[in-house]
Amino acid sequence: MATFLYKLGRLAFRRRHFVALIWVALLTLAGVGAASAPAPGTTSFSIPGTEAQKAFDLLEQRFPGGSADGATGRIVFKAPEGQKMTDADNKAIVANTVKELGDGSEVVSVADPFTTNAVSKDGTVAYTSVKYEVPGMELADSTRDALETAADEARATGLTVDVGGDALEAGAEPGAAGEIVGIAIAAVVLVITLGSLVAAGLPLLTAIIGVGIGVSTITALANALDLGDTTSTLALMIGLAVGIDYALFIVSRYRGELAEGRDREEAAGRATGTAGSAVVFAGLTVVIALAGLSVVGVPMLTKMGLAAAGTVVVAVLIALTMIPALLGYAGRKVRPTGEKRKRRGGDKSEEPEKSKASAKPAASAKPGMGTRWASFVIRRPVAVLLLGVVGLGAIAVPATQLELGLPDDGSQPTSTTQRRAYDLLSEGFGPGFNGPLMIVVDAKDSDDPKAAASTVTDGIKGLKDVVTVTPAAFNKAGDTATITVIPDSKPSSTQTEELVQVIRDKGVDVKADTGAKVLVTGTTAMNIDFSQKLTDALVPYLALVVGLAFLLLIVVFRSILVPLKAALGFLLSVLAALGAVVAVFQWGWLSGLIGVEETGPIMSMMPIFMVGVVFGLAMDYEVFLVTRMREAYVHGESPSQAIVTGFRHSARVVAAAAVIMMAVFGGFISSSESMIKMIGFGLAIAVFFDAFVVRMAIVPAVLALLGKKAWWLPKWLDRALPNVDVEGESLRAHDNDSPKDADEDRELVRV
Repeated sequence: MATFLYKLGRLAFRRRHFVALIWVALLTLAGVGAASAPAPGTTSFSIPGTEAQKAFDLLEQRFPGGSADGATGRIVFKAPEGQKMTDADNKAIVANTVKELGDGSEVVSVADPFTTNAVSKDGTVAYTSVKYEVPGMELADSTRDALETAADEARATGLTVDVGGDALEAGAEPGAAGEIVGIAIAAVVLVITLGSLVAAGLPLLTAIIGVGIGVSTITALANALDLGDTTSTLALMIGLAVGIDYALFIVSRYRGELAEGRDREEAAGRATGTAGSAVVFAGLTVVIALAGLSVVGVPMLTKMGLAAAGTVVVAVLIALTMIPALLGYAGRKVRPTGEKRKRRGGDKSEEPEKSKASAKPAASAKPGMGTRWASFVIRRPVAVLLLGVVGLGAIAVPATQLELGLPDDGSQPTSTTQRRAYDLLSEGFGPGFNGPLMIVVDAKDSDDPKAAASTVTDGIKGLKDVVTVTPAAFNKAGDTATITVIPDSKPSSTQTEELVQVIRDKGVDVKADTGAKVLVTGTTAMNIDFSQKLTDALVPYLALVVGLAFLLLIVVFRSILVPLKAALGFLLSVLAALGAVVAVFQWGWLSGLIGVEETGPIMSMMPIFMVGVVFGLAMDYEVFLVTRMREAYVHGESPSQAIVTGFRHSARVVAAAAVIMMAVFGGFISSSESMIKMIGFGLAIAVFFDAFVVRMAIVPAVLALLGKKAWWLPKWLDRALPNVDVEGESLRAHDNDSPKDADEDRELVRV
């Protein structure tokens, strides 16, 4: 591996015009494809295998033309103080609104609140429901404008009017605030770390090109592959973070090779062969983690994971080829400014220096912070280990109270009309009104469908936490009925979840007595089933991803204990991050600092999403930091000295990479969307825990305690494993090579 990448790096360095042209051409091609691709339609959301999905599919089959997936708009009216909605003037305003809405070309039906009993008991709140024939994402702008205009006109009369439902949901606008903040902080960190504007610009440039290719390709294929906006957002977040980090590691290693006296081409080859090898295996762990989301069995998550994994692959390829090419263009400008000034005679020659592989840093050089920290950990490994484990364990305690759910209008900021409509409906009709349950009675195999539906209705009316049960509504064939149930508790509560389970349990008895199947669906039931499906998939997903990465790390480190330590450290950091998310977003601790307006259940996708993303990034830090230790150990240093050497060469860069990751993810905390805010906070805090507590403290402490045992591998396994040579041991054979290995380069091109 190291030899192959060494030759690839030197080839890219010399053929830099060709390499740069290829990547620019790919970016142009992807951009043209994205610009000419048809606009994506609605993104289908399905949860195969769940009862809610089966009921939804049955409704589409038995109620043709019912627009089961059509958007719904709900205009909520509240009378001024001292008035009621049943007053003649207010009824006339509502009637005019209903008439205006009914003229829409995409409208299926508009319900009159005074004939459908959609007025609160005290008469102060009423609502009208508008059913559309297409989903919310496919509504024409004119239709959405008409809904808002009707609400504005009613509001102008003095009524309190707000709009809820999914009719106002438009495609997510690609906001750039978070990305801009992240890139700005990344640029500052890179300049501080590398001490050169040119060196700092290379990782930014290649990361932007990689993300541009990845996101443009996703946009070009969005309509054909049914990819949603969240797919591009995930690819952008992950691609930008790893793209900067992977390029940073190679540039940093290149500068280290120059400092040892190697000529520029040789330094580019060795940087690609050593740091590039770590990039390949770090990228593989991220790809495994993201592609592994397919085991969950939710098509949307599978597509998101595979698309993001593809963007990571692009980031790896760009780091291995375009970075060496750009280093060829940069000349000596990648050196720190102070170092360039010290160069005797201001040498501006672009001719490579003679190789001086034996050059060593001055013995009197002042130890850096990484060296001092590593030396401290080696002296106090038990104290550092206990402090790190106990600290993260304490932060992880809130994760034991984790409650999962999906965001609804109740989690929107109070400034939005959707949230105000949600609150008005809760005030007028009770908290459960915003989360009705739809009961589907499949009586096709029943001798008396009406009797079966009546049995179901009577059974539900007697249940605890039920406010209203509507009469059964049959389809034309008379073999399927729907019943709407209004719970007494809000949609995201555990009481509503328990009610859904009780109804489903009773459905088993109904089937035995009448032959009719009882299914529970609706938005609330879909959310419950989705959360349960993700919870059930978490352990198999962890086993698959951690197991595959464990095997990969055994090959990389040729050790059993080092990969085991890496996996256990990751689990500790993820649990601590989940604990922090629960404390802030579920319990409300310090929520005001990051603008959390409404606490509640944690988004269902958050745990498994965090596991996938953070695991890949955690293994990045593990590979970059520990491979340098392994390299020093293989080259003859003692285990303790190898730890110090690894920190001396890698700690500063790994810390910078972690700060960049935190900046990219943290930029999304300012989002007004609670889901995006939660993802940004969770990923940023997880990177902090894993990079600075686990990798920088717990890892060296464990390695110091293990000593040589850390690098132990059974002989039979050592012989069976392939030798990937991540440490670059094979590159010693090239110490005296001439930079002109044209024959080898031509052979590489043919490969």
